[in-house]
Amino acid sequence: MAERKKRKRGPNLSVGRGEKLPASKGAGLTAKGRAKYNRQTGSNLKPPVTGKPKTKEEAARKRSFCARSRNWTGERGKAARRRWGC
Repeated sequence: MAERKKRKRGPNLSVGRGEKLPASKGAGLTAKGRAKYNRQTGSNLKPPVTGKPKTKEEAARKRSFCARSRNWTGERGKAARRRWGC
């Protein structure tokens, strides 16, 4: 019999109940979901910039997100863009 190669697996990055907002509430991750992802990957996800940005950094993040997500046509993408105010 042929031996199967073991695949290198990374962390389980899936999010469960209570970690992802439904499209009706604006899509995206909740604070709990961001915390889980940040723990698992060592990254630093921040909450969305809703409303008027308070700092230059927030304004830049909002511009960047809106430009990046311009072609999102699915239900969750549209909901996320609405939440960010794009």
